[in-house]
Amino acid sequence: MKIEGWLFASGFFFFAIAAVIYGLLSGEVVGTVALAFTAGLSFLVGYYLLFTARRIDSRPEDRQDAEIAEGAGELGFYSPHSWWPLPLAFFSAVAFTGVAIGWWLFIVGAIGAMLSVVGLVFEYYRGDVAH
Repeated sequence: MKIEGWLFASGFFFFAIAAVIYGLLSGEVVGTVALAFTAGLSFLVGYYLLFTARRIDSRPEDRQDAEIAEGAGELGFYSPHSWWPLPLAFFSAVAFTGVAIGWWLFIVGAIGAMLSVVGLVFEYYRGDVAH
């Protein structure tokens, strides 16, 4: 995680310098603020990754003498098939369209998107008494 942390930390310095130069040369506020926010987000991610890297054991990706086989194994659980991203994408599109058309459509889309997120998160939940 150290490599990723330093990558994002160097992105902070690049975007901060770019924001200052862009702001001085163009005088445009929106682009300067966007670059400053990009620098801030890069700093947040870089700090988190470097902070976390100090508290966990080094991964095979962080060592020069690591073998490919050391990184083998289970990486996590990924759903083999799920229909929940489809209604989530649909209701998100309805909600964003509702911002342009009318608030009633936004509310319908937001409620549908929230229900879809709940369905996606609890798709494999079987309850406390499951066996």
